[in-house]
Amino acid sequence: MEDRGVPAADQLWCAPGNAGIAREAECVGRRYHQPRRGDRFLQGQQGGFVVVGPETPLVAGVVDDLARAGIKAFGPGKAAAQLEGSKGFTKALLHRVQYSDRRLWPLHQCR
Repeated sequence: MEDRGVPAADQLWCAPGNAGIAREAECVGRRYHQPRRGDRFLQGQQGGFVVVGPETPLVAGVVDDLARAGIKAFGPGKAAAQLEGSKGFTKALLHRVQYSDRRLWPLHQCR
């Protein structure tokens, strides 16, 4: 795979993967929703970096754990991922910093 001058990767793994990405990557069938679960697999590879997604592993802190294990990762850390992972957390944060946006009121406060 080479796109816009970016060098092609020799190997691409996807966990857990799906039929769509299986055309481009080797699906390894692992789920990394729990931090540190995939470190052993990744440390045994010669990978350049890991792109983490979707939301569940990001909120679980997988990017932070990979960084602690010395594995380069792309994605927000656990604290930043909370903004997307929990609308209640984001609303409370916006309220705490006195950011007002009427479109963000929790459903239980609507009349």
